[in-house]
Amino acid sequence: MLVDDRPGDDPATVGFRTDDKCRLIDSALMLSDAQWLAVGLAGQALFSARFVLQWVRSEKAGRSVVPVGFWYLSAGGGLVLTVYAIRLADPVFILGQGAGLLVYFRNLWLIHRPRLELHRQ
Repeated sequence: MLVDDRPGDDPATVGFRTDDKCRLIDSALMLSDAQWLAVGLAGQALFSARFVLQWVRSEKAGRSVVPVGFWYLSAGGGLVLTVYAIRLADPVFILGQGAGLLVYFRNLWLIHRPRLELHRQ
């Protein structure tokens, strides 16, 4: 994600190096492009599954509900997609997914906090 001011670069990628040597996560995980694509698709599948879960549970209840699993799928999918976005060095994607993680984990904390406080007593 270093500035790259070489002339002739694609305008869509100017400002970010996209070669394999400069990708932050590539050096740690050593995955092929096809494997990274699978990671991105898996993250998107997790993230999308939250809507299916919410829809099924709402239909069953006959009203709109947000099950706890919705927040786990949101956090899991959001985390995988954030890692994928970092690998792509896409600041819009990173901010979009990364900011959502704060909301998902905060909601999980709010859900589980009463139980944690009960165990402390």
